[in-house]
Formats: sequence, structure tokens, C-alpha cells
Amino acid sequence: MSLAVKLDAALIRRYDCHGPRYTSYPTAVQFHTGFDEQHYRRVALLSNSGSARPLSIYVHVPFCARPCFYCGCNKIVTRNPAHAEQYLQRLHREIELQGALFERRRNMRQLHFGGGTPTYLSTSQLVALFEQLGRHFSIDRSEQREFSIEIDPRTLAANTLPSLAALGFNRLSLGVQDFDPQVQRAVNRQQSVEQIAGCMSQARTLGYRSVSFDLIYGLPLQTPASFGTTLDTVVQMRPDRIAAYGYAHMPRLFKAQRAIHTEQLPDADTRMQLLELTVERLTDAGYVYIGMDHFALPSDDLSRAMRDGTLHRNFQGYSTHGDCDLIGLGVSAIGAVGNSYSQNRKQLSAYYAALDAGRLPVERGIALSVDDILRREVIQRLMCQGSLSMREIERRYALDFDSYFASELTSLKPLAADGLIQSDADTIRVTEAGRGLLRNIAMVFDAHLPRASSTQYSKVI
Repeated sequence: MSLAVKLDAALIRRYDCHGPRYTSYPTAVQFHTGFDEQHYRRVALLSNSGSARPLSIYVHVPFCARPCFYCGCNKIVTRNPAHAEQYLQRLHREIELQGALFERRRNMRQLHFGGGTPTYLSTSQLVALFEQLGRHFSIDRSEQREFSIEIDPRTLAANTLPSLAALGFNRLSLGVQDFDPQVQRAVNRQQSVEQIAGCMSQARTLGYRSVSFDLIYGLPLQTPASFGTTLDTVVQMRPDRIAAYGYAHMPRLFKAQRAIHTEQLPDADTRMQLLELTVERLTDAGYVYIGMDHFALPSDDLSRAMRDGTLHRNFQGYSTHGDCDLIGLGVSAIGAVGNSYSQNRKQLSAYYAALDAGRLPVERGIALSVDDILRREVIQRLMCQGSLSMREIERRYALDFDSYFASELTSLKPLAADGLIQSDADTIRVTEAGRGLLRNIAMVFDAHLPRASSTQYSKVI
């Protein structure tokens, strides 16, 4: 697979529709309440059979001290520390209930604390949370582990990073978004270059293996000149990974976004310029374009996974641990165990009520059909490897690819004519031009998409 990406503004404008990000297939829009706690328990227990997969655990910490107006995450804005204590009591209980379902021989190889703001919790609370995980799951201490946490430098105590490093955390994700003070005021996230640099310097000194920055293009008052300055500063800091997301303005779904002045958002042409600038500046600086909005240094595990064909996509984006069952802990958290997806209750009161009654707080999910499993693999290969061997799929699933996907192959012809893919008798390959429109290519194979409303998804670019 070529590591290059070529952005064609005219093509991107033509293909810039609403569509899924394919952090799962089927996507969360297809989850339903018919898949409940009992279904999840059966799937979890069944996943222990045979050579059971290692575990990846996502822990959702929903609290923030102040709102960032762009945010579309499930969060609770509060300055009352008692709320965190109440939440942690239930989260510890959920860890106990989940741990009882999975055999101890299954190591927790990957761990991610996300939010919200995980560092809203005190250092002692974070340590206690990790220790509770250790009581109910087997923690992988090998170099293969990936234990990461999202950090807000504005809420970081002096002893937090040393304490997390001592526990085994080896990756950090910093929410940078934009360094321009005017943009920061417009989205209510004001932090200095010095704060980010100090956090990163401390992480390097402590031996963290990887530091990742999150950036957002398309925020209010952004211009190519101002965002170019942010990109220059980021490149000088040299984080190992960068996720550069396009801002999705969906105020109907996310209340905080209603505080953003729509007239201050960049227009379509400016947004396109911001995207082109981001790709150009980061790739010129030596970053590998992983796919969609992810970049990594050539030495990073993410780049290596792309080169050796083990790159995976899950609810945190691109990942290096596709061989794990994913357990979601906390309000609204999503898991992927066996051939199923599940999501916890989104409302805090309902999440508390389930755990207080001794039940897992599973609200909805989906058990994948054979067709879902097949299409998931097709979409994963296109999104992560940039190519698909149709004959290999035929052998794996005992089908005739050309007949099974006859309508999809017809739908791919305009994409081939536009230069997004190339195909021969065996292989569909994503071109350099197509790498900027991976979601559009994957959408061709999405059997559920025609039945979903386009407004349930963000814009592709």
C-alpha cells in the first residue's frame, strides 16, 4: 500500500456527503435494545473458549470542569468532586461484574482512559481505578502492552504523570485542537503552548513511549494562516502521533455546540484549504498518513502496523491491537466482544440504577450476522490496508465475490472512473486520490446505510 495521499479539491467537494467513520461495522446507528445484558453475558462467556483473545479495555470518565464548545462526547460538566466519587463507586462495581465474565488467562493488553477528561480525577482516584482493574483482570506487563490516557494539561497535577508511569501507562493523548488564542476563546478551551510543551517534556523524561496530539480543523475563526502557525508549532514539538479531525458542527445533537457562532465557521473553500494544509505540512515534516485523520512518525507502532498489515480500526480510531476483545466500561462506553457490539446506558441515572441493582448497565447492541462479519472484513481491509483480495474473501467465506457483491462492484465503477480505486481480476486497490475519501469507498459495501438517515453521520470531509 502506498503511504502517499493526494487530495483533489474538486473530487473531495463532489464526494463530501454525510457518512459513517467506520469505527465499527455495523455502525452504532444499528445498535438496538433487543441486545441486552443477557445477550452480552452469553457472548462474553463464549469468548473464553478455545485460544481466547487478549483483552482491550476502554474506561470512560465523563466529567469536565468546563465545556469545550466543539465537543461531541458524552460528558458531564461539573466542579463538584462528589459527583466523581459517586461515579467511581459504580465504575468499580462494573469492573467487578465484568471481570467475573472473562477468564484470568486473558491478559489486558490494551487500556485506554477517555472522556470527558480523565485527569478530572485526582491522582489517587486514577491509581485506585487502575488497582481495581488489576484485581479483576490480568494486567499485561510486557512491552506489547499499550496503556494510554487522554490528558488535559490544564487539569494535570504535578504527580499525575509519574504515578501513571509507575502503574505501566506508556502513551498519552493531549487535546491541543488549535494554539491560536482567538480560536481558543471561540471554543472555550484556552491553554498555552508552554502548558502543552511542559506536559510533553515531562512525559519524555518519564519514558512514555508515545505522545499523541489531537487537532481540529474547521473551528470558528480558523484561517489557513493561523492554523499553519499551529501546525508549525506542533511539528516542532514532534509528537509521535497526530489525529487531525474535521470539526463536525451538529448543534441539534450536541448542546455545547450551540454556543459556537455559525457565522464564524470557515466556509467550504477555507475548510478544504485547512485540510490540504494539514496533510501537506505534516507529510512534509515526515509524518506517515495512516488514513482519514491519523498521522504517525515512521518509527511509531501505528506506522509499523500499517506496513505489516496488522492495522485495525475501532472506536478509538486506528489501532495496533486488532486481535483483542474490547470491553467498554463506564457510562455510554462501547465494547466489541466476539461477533457483537454493546453499549452501556447513556444516562448517568440509568447507569447508576443498573449497577445498584447488581446488573451490567448494557442498554443496546447488536449480534453480527454472517453478512455483517463478511462486510466488516471487507471494510476493515479497505480502511486499514488500502486493498482487498476478492479471491481471498471467496476462499474465506466460500462464496463467489462477483455474484455476492454484484451491485457493489457496479457502484464502484464511478469511483474507479474518478481515480479513487483501481481493480483487476483479483484486487481492489485504493489509490493516492482515494486515500482521502476512504469513507466513501467503504460506504459502497455498507448494507445498512440506505436505511439510515444521513443526518445521523458527520460530513465525510
